[in-house]
Amino acid sequence: MNLQDRFNRFVTRYPHSHLPFFQRPHASRREFFQLLGAGVTGSMLLRPRAWAADIRSTPVSMQSKARNVIFILLTGAPSHTDTFDFKQSTDTPASFKPETINGLAWPTGLLPKMAEQLPNMAIVRSVRAWALVHSLSQSWVQIGRNPAAALGNIAPNIGSVVAIEKDGERGSDQVFPTFLALNATNQAGPGYLPARYAPFKLTPNVNNPGLGLPNTTNAAGASRMQDRWSMLHGLDDSLRVNSPLGAPVSDYEDFYQAAKGLMYNSVVDKAFKFTAEDAASYGRTPFGASCLVAKQVLAANQGTRYVQITYGSWDMHQNIYSTAANAMPAMGKILDDGVSALLADLKASGQLDETLVVMMGEFGRTVGRITAAGGRDHYPQQSVIFAGAGVRGGRAIGSTDATGANTKDYGWSRGRDIKPEDVEATIYSAMGINWTSVRYDDPFKRGFEYVPFSDQDLYGPINELWS
Repeated sequence: MNLQDRFNRFVTRYPHSHLPFFQRPHASRREFFQLLGAGVTGSMLLRPRAWAADIRSTPVSMQSKARNVIFILLTGAPSHTDTFDFKQSTDTPASFKPETINGLAWPTGLLPKMAEQLPNMAIVRSVRAWALVHSLSQSWVQIGRNPAAALGNIAPNIGSVVAIEKDGERGSDQVFPTFLALNATNQAGPGYLPARYAPFKLTPNVNNPGLGLPNTTNAAGASRMQDRWSMLHGLDDSLRVNSPLGAPVSDYEDFYQAAKGLMYNSVVDKAFKFTAEDAASYGRTPFGASCLVAKQVLAANQGTRYVQITYGSWDMHQNIYSTAANAMPAMGKILDDGVSALLADLKASGQLDETLVVMMGEFGRTVGRITAAGGRDHYPQQSVIFAGAGVRGGRAIGSTDATGANTKDYGWSRGRDIKPEDVEATIYSAMGINWTSVRYDDPFKRGFEYVPFSDQDLYGPINELWS
């Protein structure tokens, strides 16, 4: 029995339910109010919950090569066989100009600038998604587990786990959010973790690059703003700080403090503002501007450790090769401009040595000939790109068959398809976070595993990226 068969047997024994939301177990109206009443009564008997977690883990060897992570989520799911696992077919446009670069098939006409960055990138081609529903799978790759399963509703974004794990490393003078979400759509939040570990969401204004981070000044001026701030705390610190009213009020105080640190701050301006010339070098698009801001924010070293950038939609069921703005050629150019400039600048500044860049969609798209509608439909096989933090680039890990439909060579020690949970474990390992950790501060007291089935060693990091 090979390792993939053993994995399949485990999943059969412990099903990874893929039911959409409307098919999940539900309660009647009467049952809902019965449960609500019991919950209100029970809450009166409980002491306020402490956030100091009992965390248990298994000793493991971690990569610990990354100080920061940039996670690029390509929502809508790009066609893997048109991009990162290129397979030429009779439908492939001549403009894609496929070439083989150091053994890697690549569409140099579609992604010419990224072709120059191949020495910095490792392409993992033996990845297979669990589900083919956009919202479900987009959440899945952000939280590293099934959103419809137990604890799925309270599961935090990988970035929120990084934020709470790295909170103790923040300096007193570091005022940036630990988790920054740029160009965010369908963004998974902090789950059950405190709100201070939520993603700070921003879409850079490429048409007004001098705007920077909005609302960081006040019409009354800095001096008057400080007077008001002092008066506010003089009046209600007894309710605001370590609030007897519970977590929501304490969360608001965290928000106020974080916002205050960003106001009238020249470091904030330098990181979040950019010139029109800089925007042009990244393609003059919201996605390109997000890549630019991500680079600047990490260079500022003000506490941000995890940046998620969202770019979509790649949901090309029709006319995938047309000249429309939402088709492959136009969207490919935007991706090419932004990612290539990001990697080049990180490399030039030395930041790439300590920054892990991960890029993926939620699944892939059908292979071979395009459909009658001229597009490609949902398909589980996909590819993931890794770069930086010591990742050995210029190669592929794993391979698929001639059409890109199935994995031919897994390319890693676990000898099976790579899953989103394995990508999650890889990020944690790179950041020096033990992926087997279990937190016992979740609301249900079940124990929240950073990566599911840690005690069974079901998932783990792709260590071959560094070997």
